[in-house]
Amino acid sequence: MSGDAHGHGHGHALTTEADRRYLGGALLLIVLFMAGEVVVGLIARSLALISDAGHMLTDAAAIVLALVAMRIAARPPQGGFTYGLRRAEIISAQLNGITLLLLTAYFVVEAVRRLITPPTVAGGLVVATGLAGIVVNLAATWLISRANRTSLNIEGAFQHVLNDLYAFIATTLAGVVIWLTGWGRADALAALVVAGLMAKAGWRLVRDSGRVFMEAAPAGMSPNEIGGRMAALGSVVEVHDLHVWEVTSGYAALSAHILVDPGADCHAVRLATERLVLDTYGIEHTTLQVDHAAPELLRIGDDDAHCHAPHGPVHKADGPVP
Repeated sequence: MSGDAHGHGHGHALTTEADRRYLGGALLLIVLFMAGEVVVGLIARSLALISDAGHMLTDAAAIVLALVAMRIAARPPQGGFTYGLRRAEIISAQLNGITLLLLTAYFVVEAVRRLITPPTVAGGLVVATGLAGIVVNLAATWLISRANRTSLNIEGAFQHVLNDLYAFIATTLAGVVIWLTGWGRADALAALVVAGLMAKAGWRLVRDSGRVFMEAAPAGMSPNEIGGRMAALGSVVEVHDLHVWEVTSGYAALSAHILVDPGADCHAVRLATERLVLDTYGIEHTTLQVDHAAPELLRIGDDDAHCHAPHGPVHKADGPVP
């Protein structure tokens, strides 16, 4: 029997101090502008501006949570937390996504109410604030884009600010329409556009963080394909108990039980398998149990078989076995 835990790099670079500075700079820009936007939105009676401010609040929350989670995730493994606290960023990403979805529901209801009974909106103030928002969000987007976006947290913050940029464009266009035509319902329509962008970003964060919590394979990776390639390696008889999951965003892990020909070199097969999953799928953290198969391979599940309760299909050179 040969076991190995190969994962010195873990495929997940810790965020540098430079990343924190980029996020901190974007946070300062967003908070200062958000405060001014709420004031102007109340004066102008613009739901689009206030909804933009709400979106920017979630942007700020995303960045704050990302900064906190980055510090927590950097702590070394200890006690019962054998992976450390790397999933702190996933928790913050899911909280941020849920907040976005809740705000989406609120702004949709309020926008529909204003479509039915539109208030008087100061179009000039909306245009001026929207143009300023475009400039601020361009700067914030540029700052966050320079940080390490392999983290679901940082990527979520980036997408939030990017979506907010689109929202400000919609708000500015609505302000121009109101300014030139006096059609107040344009403000509510712009708010619905903002709500749609928020819903898209929120759902993506909840979905992607949920996959990590459920220990699903990383998006784009097929365990069946990986198992088939492992089984096709020389001297491999079968692969079973194959698990592929994400510890946190950008940190994939794999474990498997491999049976090889009775005369094969278990260590050579293990090294070949590690090279395969690293070069083909970028998985650096692997735990492989490699055993010699019996002269007549027993069916998985038999009383004398290697695994009494295997998970998933059995992979052989000629394809998976149910």
